Amino acid sequence: MKLKTLLCTGLLMSALGALPAQASTTLKVTLQLPLTHHLGQNLVDFKNEVETTSNGDLKIQIFPAAQLYKDKEVHNAVRSGAIEMGVLSVTQLAGTIPAIDVFYVPFMFPSNDKVVKATEPGSPVRTLLDDEIIKTGARPLWWQAYGGVALLSKRKPIHHPEDMEGMKVRVFGKTLGEFARSVGAAPTVMAGSEQFLAYQRGTVDAGMTGVTAVGPRKLYQVMDHLTLTNHANIEFMTIINEKVWQGLSDRERTILQNAAVKVEKQLRDKIQSLESDAIANAKNEMNVIELSPEDIARWQQATSPVLNSFIDNAGPLGQQVIDAARAL
Repeated sequence: MKLKTLLCTGLLMSALGALPAQASTTLKVTLQLPLTHHLGQNLVDFKNEVETTSNGDLKIQIFPAAQLYKDKEVHNAVRSGAIEMGVLSVTQLAGTIPAIDVFYVPFMFPSNDKVVKATEPGSPVRTLLDDEIIKTGARPLWWQAYGGVALLSKRKPIHHPEDMEGMKVRVFGKTLGEFARSVGAAPTVMAGSEQFLAYQRGTVDAGMTGVTAVGPRKLYQVMDHLTLTNHANIEFMTIINEKVWQGLSDRERTILQNAAVKVEKQLRDKIQSLESDAIANAKNEMNVIELSPEDIARWQQATSPVLNSFIDNAGPLGQQVIDAARAL
């Protein structure tokens, strides 16, 4: 009898041992920037946090440097379910939600303190925008600080608004295009991954970019001058397909949410030092132009019509986010 019991127990243990382990869930993420950029590192931090906390039950697979999708393609790819997650600049949502371009209204957020207040979870500005994004079938997991917008130029340095008159300028959104037009320039919308070749070939005379992109994208190799206008604030976000999100377990969603909150704060807390380092590095490679308060006032006056254009285009929601931003 004992032998029979032992045999049954052994067979049961063997059967249990033969059962496959619970399959892990893999979420693929598309990123247009290289992993060396701070957004790439932020995504790696998220991956490590999720995989460690979930004991490997959740895996994050990153496809950097626009291997799968360009910035303008990310939103449709995620909301259609072609890929589970993606990182994109928020202005890529402006075709669907014009009010998202509030961050590109010239000098609307003149200090880092204002940016932090506008983008922190639960802020009136962010809540209005997040709620609209979810309606499109893609859910914001976290926002990613990128830094202020600067101007790049070849040969001719840019100090004042009139210096841009007649220039062809790379921009990455409708509202930044309005900024260029307000100073007499001709905007050309172009993905970040395309700008190096455009500058190298002379397709455009100048460009707008984040200061932190100059090094990782090696833009100093093809442009001579960097003007620190800080006229707009670049925000990225990581989004997840809403159906994928709803299909996850409560435990999985909690792990993703907690990791998102953690890495968002980490990046937001260090963006100023990242920008300072980027500017210092740029000074070793190109002519960096820092503007006085009087210079900034000239830029503000020249580009002031952009606000009314934004409100006309963004409608009631645009007015709401402007009011919320001014109240910060």
